[in-house]
Amino acid sequence: MSKTAAIPPLAADPSRWKALVFIALAQLMVVLDATIVNIALPSAQTDLGISDGNRQWVITAYALAFGGLLLFGGRIADKWGRKNAFTVGLIGFALASALGGAATGEAMMLGARALQGAFGALLAPAALSLLAVMFTDAKERAKAFGIYGAIAGGGGAVGLILGGFLTEYLNWRWTFFVNIPFAIVAAIGAWFVIREPAGSRNRAPLDIPGVVLSTLGLVALVYGFTRAESAGWSDATTVGMFVASAVLLAAFVGVESKVKSPLLPLRVLLERNRGGVYLSLGLAVISMFGLFLFLTYYLQVVKGFSPVKTGFAFLPMIVGMITGSTQIGARLMTRVPPRLLMGPGFLVAATGMLLLTQLEVGSSYPALILPAQLLLGLGMGTAFMPAMSLATHGVNPADAGVASAMVNTSQQVGGAIGTALLNTIAASATTAYLTDHAAEAAAGGAAAKLVQAQAMVEGYSSAIWWAVGILVTSSAIALTLINTGRPGAGGPVASGSGSAEDAEFKVPVIAH
Repeated sequence: MSKTAAIPPLAADPSRWKALVFIALAQLMVVLDATIVNIALPSAQTDLGISDGNRQWVITAYALAFGGLLLFGGRIADKWGRKNAFTVGLIGFALASALGGAATGEAMMLGARALQGAFGALLAPAALSLLAVMFTDAKERAKAFGIYGAIAGGGGAVGLILGGFLTEYLNWRWTFFVNIPFAIVAAIGAWFVIREPAGSRNRAPLDIPGVVLSTLGLVALVYGFTRAESAGWSDATTVGMFVASAVLLAAFVGVESKVKSPLLPLRVLLERNRGGVYLSLGLAVISMFGLFLFLTYYLQVVKGFSPVKTGFAFLPMIVGMITGSTQIGARLMTRVPPRLLMGPGFLVAATGMLLLTQLEVGSSYPALILPAQLLLGLGMGTAFMPAMSLATHGVNPADAGVASAMVNTSQQVGGAIGTALLNTIAASATTAYLTDHAAEAAAGGAAAKLVQAQAMVEGYSSAIWWAVGILVTSSAIALTLINTGRPGAGGPVASGSGSAEDAEFKVPVIAH
C-alpha cells in the first residue's frame, strides 16, 4: 500500500445549499416513516384483518430490510454514484409507500413495508454521503450537518405528530401516501440540483460474499432482538438468531480482512473517531427508541391523550433537538473538539431521562414531562450534530457511502435493541408489581384499574433507569474514544492521515 497523501479540498459546489434542501427532505421522509406507522398500526390492523401475532411484522418487515441491506446500499451508492442511488431510492420508496397505502390484505402490506425498507437502505446512506462530499468548508459543513442532525434526531417525534393527525382526521392509509409528495419533490430537486464531485466513486468490483454475510448477519441480529420482545430471551429461535448472527458477522469480518475490494473496509470501523461515533450513537438510540414507546403508551393509556394530543406532547423534544443541533452544536463545532459536544450532550440527555424515572400515574405534564423532554432534545441535538459529521471523518471519498451506512446501521440496530430490551425490562417490572399487589388487583373496580396503571408506570420508570445508564455510557465512550481536534485545528487523528484538518476536510488518496 502506498503512502496516504492529502490533497486540497474540492471546490465548493455552488448549488450545495439548494441540494441540502432536497437531501434534508428525503432524510425527513425516511426518519418519519420509522414512527409514523406506529400510531396508525391499530387502525390498519383492524382494516386488513392482521392478527395480533402478526401485527409486529408491519414494523419488523421494514426494520429487517432496512437494517440488513444498509451496508449493501452504502456500497452501491459509492459504486453507482450517490446521486443515482439517491434518486432511485426516492422513487422506489414512493412506489412502495403507494403499495402500502393501497394494501388490501396482510401479505400486500408486509411486502410493501419490506420494499420500503430496501429502498430506504439505498436512500439513507446516499443522502448522508452526498453531504460529506459536497460540503468541504468547516463552517459550512457544521451548519449543513446541524440541519441534518436535527432532522435525524427529531424526525421520529415529528412522525408521531403527523401520524396522529393523519390517523385521526383522515385514515391510516395517508401515513403511507404522505411519503409520495415528499419523494417526488426531493427526486426532481435532486436530479436538477445535485452535482456529485468527479472522481469520488468506488469503481472496485462488488464484494458478493461480504454482501451475503453482512445482510444475513444483520437480519438475524435485528430479528433476534425483535423476537425477544414477544417470545422472550430464552426462546430457542431467539437464541438461534443471536448465535447465527454472531457466526455470520464474525465470518464477515474475516472475509473483509482478506478480500481485495471489501464491502466494508475495516479501516472505516477501526479509526477510533468513527468507531466511537458508531458505538456511542447506537447506544444513545437504544435509550431514545425505548422512550418514544413508553411515553406514547403513558400519554395515551395512562393519561388518556388522543393520538393528535400525544403527538403534540412530543413538541418540546423536537424544539430542544432543533435548538441543540442548529444553535449549540453547529455554532460550537468549529470552536471546540467534537467530544466536548457529544460527551456533555449525552449527559444533558441523561439528566432529562433521569427526571422521567420519577413518573407516576398523576405526574404533571408541564412540571415533569415537558422539562425532561426539553433536556433530552437539547442534549441529543447537541450530540447528534457532530456525530453525523464525524461519521465520515477522514474517510476516503470512495468509502463515504459505506461509512454513512454504518451510522444508519448503528441507529437501526440500536432502535431494534432499544425497543426489545427496554420493553422486556418494563414488562418484567410491571409483572412483579402486579404480583406484589395481587389482592388489590383482584378487588375489581376503580382500585384494580389504578393498580394496573401504577404497574405500567412502575415498568416504564424501571426501564428508563436503564436508559439513563446507557446514555451515561454513550457519554463516556464519546469522551474516551473520540480524540480529533476541532475542524481546522491540529489534534490527534488516525495514523497516517496527516493533520486533523487533512483528516476531516481533505481527500485522502489510498492506493490498494
